Parts: sequence; C-alpha cells; structure tokens
Amino acid sequence: MSAVRVLLTGAAGFIGSHIHRDLIAAGHDVIAVDVMLPAAHGPDAPPPDGVRRVDVRDGDSMRSLLRGVDVVCHQAAVVGAGVSAQDAPAYASHNDLGTAILLAAMDRLGCRRLVLASSMVVYGEGGYQGAGCGPVEVGIRHREDLDNGMFEHRCQETGEVLSWAPVSEDAALRPRSLYAASKVSQEHYALAWAASTGSTVTALRYHNVYGDGMPRDTPYSGVAAIFRSELEVGRPPQVYEDGRQTRDFVHVADIAAANVAAVEQPLSGFVPLNIASGRPITIGEVASALAAARGGPAPVVTGHYRAGDVRHIVADPDRARRALGFTARVDPIDGLTRFAFAPLRPTAGVGAPTI
Repeated sequence: MSAVRVLLTGAAGFIGSHIHRDLIAAGHDVIAVDVMLPAAHGPDAPPPDGVRRVDVRDGDSMRSLLRGVDVVCHQAAVVGAGVSAQDAPAYASHNDLGTAILLAAMDRLGCRRLVLASSMVVYGEGGYQGAGCGPVEVGIRHREDLDNGMFEHRCQETGEVLSWAPVSEDAALRPRSLYAASKVSQEHYALAWAASTGSTVTALRYHNVYGDGMPRDTPYSGVAAIFRSELEVGRPPQVYEDGRQTRDFVHVADIAAANVAAVEQPLSGFVPLNIASGRPITIGEVASALAAARGGPAPVVTGHYRAGDVRHIVADPDRARRALGFTARVDPIDGLTRFAFAPLRPTAGVGAPTI
C-alpha cells in the first residue's frame, strides 16, 4: 500500500510508542501526539522525540492537526481497571469526551477512517458452556462461592461446572470495571459516528498486552508487569484465586502489527476485531513462566480474590485473520520468557489519573 498520513494519539504510551515506530518503518507519514499525563509518564515528563504534547479534548488543536490526514489511529486513553470509583471522572473525560471531540473534529475536516484501540474488557466475562446445558451467559460470581474457594461458574440449571469457550466479536458487551465502561462508550460513539457520517471504524479489541516498555508495578499495571516487579525484588508472584483463570496474552509487537495492518487496509462500516494470540494461558502459567525465566522464587497461589474480576476471557481471533490478514507471531510462553528481562518503564506518577 502507498504511504498514508496518520494522526496517532497516545503516541508516547506503552502501546502507542511501538505503533509509532512501526508506522514510520512502514513508510507512513505520522503526526504523533500525547497529552503526557503525569499518572502515565511521571510529573513534568517531556514528550519523546517526534511526539507533540496535545490533548485530544482540545478541539481546536485536533482540527488543526487533522488537515490532510487520511486515517486516525486512536490510542490515547486512561488505562487500567479503575482502582477506585473516584477514578470515574478521569475515564469519562479522557476516554469518552476525548473520543467524542476527536470524532467531531474528524467530521469537520472530512477524515473518514478511524482505527480505535478497544479492549477485551468490553465483554466482561468470556464465553462459557456446559456438557448438559450448552452455551451459557454467566453473571457475576457470588461472594459466598468465592469465599469458599469455588471460583468457576456453574450452570444454574444443572449445577455443573462450566468450561470456557472462545468469545467472538458478536458477543454482548457487559463491562465490569470503570475502564471497561469507558471502552464500551468509545466504541458506541465510534459506531454512531460511522453510521451518521458514512465513515469507517476498525475497533481493535486488545487482549492482555505485555512486552518491552510496559509500565512497572502500579495499581493500574497489567498482571505480567506486577509479577515481574515482585520477582525483581526476590518476592514470589502472588497469584489470586486458584491460578487457573484463563486469558490470552498478546505481545505488544503483535498489537503494533495489527494496527499497521488496520491503517493499511480500510474496512467498511464499524468492524470490531479481537487482537489476541489465539493461544490461551492461565494466570498461574504466566507467573510460573516468569519465575522460571528469572530463576524463582516460585509463585504462591493465595486463594484471594478481587470482587468483580472475571474468571475466563479467551478470544476467537479468526475474524482479524480474515479481515486484515493478521495472525499473532509471538507465542505467549516464548514472549513471557523474554519479557522476564525486558526493559520496563519506571514507575510513573503517584496516585490516580486526573481529569
């Protein structure tokens, strides 16, 4: 494909910085912006080379930057599960209002293509099935079951323990966290914008992303970075529940490749795509792989739980393969083994993100 002009938001972040490098390497003309939130980058951190300090909520700046842009790759967001209900205004402001202002600016300037960073969290729980009851839509697990060490979902009709099934892009959206609620809202704004303007949106639903440059241990970090940080100071990784909760861990290099593919291949209308490795792994296996690579100590399965955590969320990545020709290349065990000594970002700002 010939080079296109791309506006990349969130370009200084963990994922955005990888996308920035790959878009440039692919020969595209990239306008890279980031608001440089202290909670993500530390107080008074300057933007990296090639990145402008811009807030997507500044409509005047967005309209100025969008002149001549072919496609927007929108990565800017406050991330994490939301440690406190007090974080809600920050998610709504940066993620949802920011996206709405960006879309309005795109409409004003006639830019009709958006690649949106979405997330597996929009699903809540993944898919489930039972031998005697078939596919089952599950609710929130009961605290009494969790207190008694019963972490799996059970069929309400038969009582049998349910097994996980891959979730497709057609699954219902049932957010379980503040962050998830904001990502669903972003998708809904983008869907309505595409329908009303005749524009196109490729919504990439990232699964558990890890890799070089991941932030170190904060309440908003991913679990792989938290396990890494524990091992670095000689502590065993603390694994919640029984360690058998299943996820799909996808390397940031594959996430960047999926974004480049989406930038280079326009799709019609609003198209959500699971971006995942297609090779599920348990949280216990993640901790064990990192501990083995670093020479221990072995993980400790605590039996503790966090209210609202989902049990299993595993993707069906076939639609991304068919739509974009994208298949993840990094095997999770190989990638996690390398991640055990990969460079991480230092702990950034103190406390929650601000509005």
